[in-house]
Amino acid sequence: MFLYRQLGVDKATGGAYDAHVIRAAPGAKPPIGEHKHTELDVLFVYVLNGWVKFGYVGHGEHTLKAGDCHVIPPGLSHSVIDWSADVELLEITSPAEYKTIDTVNGVE
Repeated sequence: MFLYRQLGVDKATGGAYDAHVIRAAPGAKPPIGEHKHTELDVLFVYVLNGWVKFGYVGHGEHTLKAGDCHVIPPGLSHSVIDWSADVELLEITSPAEYKTIDTVNGVE
């Protein structure tokens, strides 16, 4: 669904952080199902281009456009509901390696 371009931050920080640019793959169709990340301290997203709509369990839907940023709290179940064809995101995580678990209404 998405194409990731690694920026080398994981290697430069010994895995303490990761940074990559994410773009929608040509022809990719939303949504991306509900999930949460564990063993993760920070998940920061900055919209470089286009727009993306996230859904957060217990917190509703939020659309971010170019220039917007947010932090997804550790363990918060969320989904990617929709995006523009030209969406481009900068995502920074700490640590670089973490787990992603599918959820339904916030439950594994």
